[in-house]
Amino acid sequence: MKTSRTLLRPLLPLLAVLALAVPLRAAEPLYKNDFESEEVGKTPKDMLVMAGDFQVKQDKDGKYLELPGEPLDTFGLLFGPSVKDDVSASARFYGTKKGRKLPSFGVSLNGAGGYRLQVSAAKGALEFFKSDEVKLSVPYTWTSDAWTTLRITVRKSGSGWVIEGRAWATGSPEPEKPLITLEETAEPATGKAGIWGSPFSGTPIKFDDLVVAPVK
Repeated sequence: MKTSRTLLRPLLPLLAVLALAVPLRAAEPLYKNDFESEEVGKTPKDMLVMAGDFQVKQDKDGKYLELPGEPLDTFGLLFGPSVKDDVSASARFYGTKKGRKLPSFGVSLNGAGGYRLQVSAAKGALEFFKSDEVKLSVPYTWTSDAWTTLRITVRKSGSGWVIEGRAWATGSPEPEKPLITLEETAEPATGKAGIWGSPFSGTPIKFDDLVVAPVK
């Protein structure tokens, strides 16, 4: 009578092929919030508001976080764990233009003074900020009255760091390559992710699907 090892031997090549065909499981997010479990009219308790009256709202599609259309300034909050590198932060944003007035919004890593990926709609640009300083700007066409997803990644590369940014219309595929890339030699700070909004059009900005996740 054949042993179980003998019976399995002819199947080993097939099993190896099947193992390669199974996709690797994506790393679990370090933080995720779609606001569905949050209380309407409140700011989530696990978020640190730097400035602004952020409140959970609800419409026919579900819950989201909203920044009111006034006053006209820059507002933000921090969320998730404190991280430094080999990590990404993403969120969805919804803004509207009013005449020639357009909003700005962004997602950041490394604390309040860290790196921020921002859509500056009035400039027609996608930009990297370090604190309040513009570090890099590339052309970008923003669509009003539609959800836009932003993802910023900070990763270690040799003796330095690479900061990458992607932006795309929600529902469309995420760009395979970053739309904007910044190389830095200074070590980034350890800090929380953040979302930011400047309602220069005088209309509210919506935020949803906040995620912080490790990257390889």
